[in-house]
Amino acid sequence: MFAVVKTGGKQYRVTAEDKLEVERLAGEAGDIIELNEVLMVGSDSGIEVGTPTVEGATVAAEILEQGRGPKIIIFKKKRRKHYRRKNGHRQDLTSLRITEILTGGKKPSKKAAAKKEAPEEAAPAAEDAKKAEELKAEKKPAAKKAPAAQAKEAPAALFATPDGEPDDLKKISGVGPALEKKLHGLGITKFEQIAAFTAEDIEKVDDALSFKGRIERDDWLGQAKKLAAGEDPA
Repeated sequence: MFAVVKTGGKQYRVTAEDKLEVERLAGEAGDIIELNEVLMVGSDSGIEVGTPTVEGATVAAEILEQGRGPKIIIFKKKRRKHYRRKNGHRQDLTSLRITEILTGGKKPSKKAAAKKEAPEEAAPAAEDAKKAEELKAEKKPAAKKAPAAQAKEAPAALFATPDGEPDDLKKISGVGPALEKKLHGLGITKFEQIAAFTAEDIEKVDDALSFKGRIERDDWLGQAKKLAAGEDPA
């Protein structure tokens, strides 16, 4: 016997003991759920097609696991518009095992698996461990809270920092002390570095600092080239 069932906007042909992944359904591992949108049922006696569903037909399934699918990267770009957007998505999925295909309004014979309870003997041990942690916390001096500005992590370095004294990157239009510090954190300290940026380097900095095309819009490469040569970028 087989059935065609609809869930999550998709149709699946299933038989008993089949395993499949569908879009997230409510429930926990071990629960028995009913899929009521049965579009077709086939057996030795023939095939019954629903209008749109088969009346009294149900597919029972056991939830094996709640998980997520592989990450999909969505990247959008508009030429000459300084527009780039990069997002990721992971679809929530439920792994099922088909237990029964039922007709005539029958209900699933298998019940949800009983949830395991923690042994009572473990309770005293948990209490002892909790008391030990509390005593340890009392003896340990309270750690000083870092200021909000320091709590925020600096961006990781993307480039190898050149030797020598850093150039005054604030001479580039739109670069202030705060932004100069962030650029130093990425390993960018010289005008020559910026003047030699490739399209890939620009994209890396754009993503790290959420510039949204600022480097190209303000012509950092042209400014840096003139500053490296000792010229006025204005």
